[in-house]
Amino acid sequence: MADLTEDGYHFDIKKLSFMGVLVSLGIVFGDIGTSPLYVMKAIVNAKDGGSNMPFNEYIEGALSCIIWTLTLQTTIKYVIIALRADNKGEGGILALFSLVKNLKKGWLYLIAIIGAAALVADGVITPSLTVMSAIEGLEIYNPHTPVVPITIGILIAIFVVQQFGTSFIGKFFGPVMVVWFLVLGGLGVMHLSENLEILRSFNPYYAYKLIVNSPSAIVILGAVFLCTTGAEALYSDLGHCGAKNIRVSWGFVKIMLILNYLGQGAWLLTNHGKPGFSVVNPFFGIMEEWMIVPGVILATAAAIIASQALITGSFTIFSEAMSLNLWPNQKIDYPSGVKGQMYIPRINWGLLILCIIVVLHFRESGKMEAAYGLSITVTMLMTTVLLVFWLLKHRVSKVLIVFFALVYMAIELGFFSANIIKFMEGGWITVVLAGSIGISMYAWYNGRLIKTRFIQFVKIDKYVSIIKDMKLDESIPKYATNLAYLSRAKRNDEVESKIIYSIIKKQPKRADHYFILSIVNQEDPYTFKYTVDEILPGTVYKVNFLLGFKVDRRINDYFNMVLKDLMAEGTIPSRSSHPSLRAHNIPPDLKYVIIDNTYINDILLTVKQKITLNIYSFVKYIGSDDFKAWGVSSHNVEVESAPITELTVYDNKIEQSGFFRHNS
Repeated sequence: MADLTEDGYHFDIKKLSFMGVLVSLGIVFGDIGTSPLYVMKAIVNAKDGGSNMPFNEYIEGALSCIIWTLTLQTTIKYVIIALRADNKGEGGILALFSLVKNLKKGWLYLIAIIGAAALVADGVITPSLTVMSAIEGLEIYNPHTPVVPITIGILIAIFVVQQFGTSFIGKFFGPVMVVWFLVLGGLGVMHLSENLEILRSFNPYYAYKLIVNSPSAIVILGAVFLCTTGAEALYSDLGHCGAKNIRVSWGFVKIMLILNYLGQGAWLLTNHGKPGFSVVNPFFGIMEEWMIVPGVILATAAAIIASQALITGSFTIFSEAMSLNLWPNQKIDYPSGVKGQMYIPRINWGLLILCIIVVLHFRESGKMEAAYGLSITVTMLMTTVLLVFWLLKHRVSKVLIVFFALVYMAIELGFFSANIIKFMEGGWITVVLAGSIGISMYAWYNGRLIKTRFIQFVKIDKYVSIIKDMKLDESIPKYATNLAYLSRAKRNDEVESKIIYSIIKKQPKRADHYFILSIVNQEDPYTFKYTVDEILPGTVYKVNFLLGFKVDRRINDYFNMVLKDLMAEGTIPSRSSHPSLRAHNIPPDLKYVIIDNTYINDILLTVKQKITLNIYSFVKYIGSDDFKAWGVSSHNVEVESAPITELTVYDNKIEQSGFFRHNS
């Protein structure tokens, strides 16, 4: 399958190609590629009170932790194992959830919600941290650099440009990241010769020694974990680049990253104890003075690319969440005309506001590290849980599954502990961000289930004769030629009672053709089909749209295609039923009716259900109008309200005490 990626290149994602590798470098590795900006700085800061080991042993141990974390977490878990768990070529935590959701484990959706919410929180913290870390490099050149205003200015520019599409600048992402990684590797090699003993870090014994002999090893692990923060993106961007391209490009990226970390380590050992040492970020310390400004510019470009990837990733998460009924449908634009590149206005501006709040609150990149680490750790833990169920589904040896689960749960719970202890230092913001999104997703998923439980479904056959008679009754004003209702009924012979209420009881609606439209979610991400069931010949039709979770819910456009097909087949007339319009070949009119369920009697609900529905209503309020959510144009839509249930709540019948007639 030829794929059109975010940056406008055509290539076959299933095949290994130079273009595929280049695009992977631009899209996938921005986050993990910018980690050298802050990892070694965090590790040096963690030594104070964290370890009483000699400085050289401490650095060698920390580098050993980095090398083996990148190997175990990124290479083995994500590059080798997770990339195999593809949903028809798509990856990421929600794609993984859709692969295992049929295992009859009712709680698995909670795992998906927690992971997705933490990943969105990462989409707020990553741009803030990476851009600020890059700009802080200017403080070496000028200590009075206004870091916070510059960071906010760059962030505003990044988010504003989203609405215009980034396909043009996207073409430069790959080449810029190639230069970035070559510079990383080159700077590392330049300093390696200063202290070749640093190469001992490849021995995992030094990592073990550091962890065992450090009283606060957990603090150090929190800093080490930052080196693998972009690993989740490798899996999330599977659908954009393909597994083979990601694997090959990771080989190059990993070598460059390790060389840079080793170079920073050698520089630290050489310069330890010199004046001003403690305030210099080792990343900028390994640069010659003349390189600082160009280095900051390149680092800022890499940070912008990393941020862009995270923002795009957030849009993808929310679009998938919409398809899995974890988030209200919202308007999605495609500014570049490229399928893989979407833009969700409300999500975009929401993320920008949150990024600005995070920057203004922390004011230094170092203070964001705890929040950053925690959000990714949570996502990784949830991915591990879902991968265990995916391995079970594929009947992998139970021994291997248990080994995988124990190893990675131990590693990630260790990193989780290392980050959660910094709760008060910044970790709380992850909990607030991810918690708010997670609770909203939970309320939306369960709120819909609660409402569905109260919705009455009726057999269409019972009302066919009434609709047949209505169609012929000219005393009822004609409402529309083609009248469409949106339904969530799963059976073709059923429809919500509220739709019958709207057609027959509320205001009788006479039409030539009645269409009941439903979306049937499919596991295959790109399924794009429809079926038609003729319930009353020439009058009532049930249309099912079979859509994958990567296909937008633009029912207006899709139903127009269906109508054209039905007209071409001669099933329905292609011209207006009004003689004056028919003479001029004017097509028939179309009207949508969307019924908003507005009322459930509180007596029927538990306290938990009431709370869930209140949050559901709030999420719906911040989401989209019903007609926008279904991708229906507002010009031909009637939004109605109906009682969600006609169940009798009260046992006692009210007694009549008088009926007075007055003769005129």
